[in-house]
Amino acid sequence: MPHLERVRLKSIAAGARAGFPFTVPVVAGLTEVSVDAPVTCFVGENGSGKSTLLEGIALAAGLPTVGSDDAARDPWLESQRKLARALTLVWRQRTRRGFFLRAEDFFGFQRRLARERAELESRLEEVDRDYQDRSDLARGLARGPAAASLADMDRRYGADPDARSHGEAFLQLFKARFVPGSLILLDEPEAALSPQNQLGLVAMILAMVEEGAQFVIATHSPIVLAVPGARLLSFDGGKVEETRYDALGHVQLTRDFLNDPERFLRRLR
Repeated sequence: MPHLERVRLKSIAAGARAGFPFTVPVVAGLTEVSVDAPVTCFVGENGSGKSTLLEGIALAAGLPTVGSDDAARDPWLESQRKLARALTLVWRQRTRRGFFLRAEDFFGFQRRLARERAELESRLEEVDRDYQDRSDLARGLARGPAAASLADMDRRYGADPDARSHGEAFLQLFKARFVPGSLILLDEPEAALSPQNQLGLVAMILAMVEEGAQFVIATHSPIVLAVPGARLLSFDGGKVEETRYDALGHVQLTRDFLNDPERFLRRLR
C-alpha cells in the first residue's frame, strides 16, 4: 500500500516564486501530482524538472539523504529547500522509514563512510592504548560501542568498499537500505548499473513492494521504466502527464536504435 498519495504546490505569493526552482516550467505550472502507486517513475529530458521535484519531495518528507552531507545542510539543495517549503504532501500512511539517493552523491556517501570508519578505528586504537594495563573485560566493555558500530557498517556495506566496482557498491547499498514499509526516492539509480544489474534492481524493487515499500524514481532507463505496474509520469512539454511505456520517447528511441544502429550512426558522420 502506497504511503504517499499526492504532492501539491501551495498557493504562494508571486514574489516568493522568483528564481529557481520556480522558473522550471513543470514547477511553475504545478498544482498536484499523484504518486499513489507502489512505484512511480518520473521521466523526461535533462532539465525537464523531474529531479528538482523529486528533491523537493525528499526534503518535504524529511527523508535521510545518502550523500556526503545531510539534506538539511547540503549547500547544493538550498533552492530545493525553498520548493520543499512550498509543497504539501498528502499521506495515506505516514512513514519515517526510507531514504533519498541522487546517483551523483554516491561517491560523497562512500567518502562519508570512509571518514566514519576511520573515526571508529581511531577510537578502538585509543581504547587499546588507554586500557592496555586493564583487564580484558574492562577493555572489551570500553571497545564495545565503537566495535559494534564498525561491525554493523561492515555487515551493511562490506568491510572493503573499494574492493567492489561502483555498480556492485550501488547494489550493496540498496540491499542494505531497502527495508519493508519505507518510502524510497531514487534519482537516476541506473547511472552506475549495467543492464544486467538494472534488472537486478528491478527485482529488488518488486520484492520490496511486496513488503510494503513505495518507490518514486527519476530515471532515463527503459529497463527501470518497465517495472510492472509502475505509474509513468512524463515531464516533457512543461507539464506532468501520465503516459504509457510504449509512448515514451526514451523507449522508442532506444528500441529504434537497437533495431538499426547503423542508420542512427550514419547521421552523426
